[in-house]
Amino acid sequence: MGARLSAGTDDDLTANTEINITPFIDVMLVLLIIFMVAAPLSTVDVPVELPVATATPAPRPDEPVIVTVKADLSLLVGEAEIGLDALPMELDIATGLKRDARIYISADRAVPYGEIMAVMNRMRGTGYLKIGLVGIEDDPAPTPAGAP
Repeated sequence: MGARLSAGTDDDLTANTEINITPFIDVMLVLLIIFMVAAPLSTVDVPVELPVATATPAPRPDEPVIVTVKADLSLLVGEAEIGLDALPMELDIATGLKRDARIYISADRAVPYGEIMAVMNRMRGTGYLKIGLVGIEDDPAPTPAGAP
């Protein structure tokens, strides 16, 4: 309400100290509608055909350090089976204390993502920041269905 009328004999109106929030709600609803209409317009998908990469793969090092996570969650550094607690010491031995050496992780498909992250976190905590993941390369040109 804008004002109160008093029943007294005074001709002056008393001041109303209540906050009128109706205009505030109206403005918020208008802004909400504007943002709801403008948000989809700001994410425009542009169809682009990306070129095929023709770069040669990076050369594989002579003696790569490979940490293998088997399906039963056992760890191997090279051929030596170890526990997660012994991983930093084995990496130091395998790399000759070179913290900038690239370490490759080869994990079984059945290993949960969290276990791979635990291995990577242990490696990063030790100072090995160049970590690569090993996977099987797919054939870039699929064979036709009728080809032998």
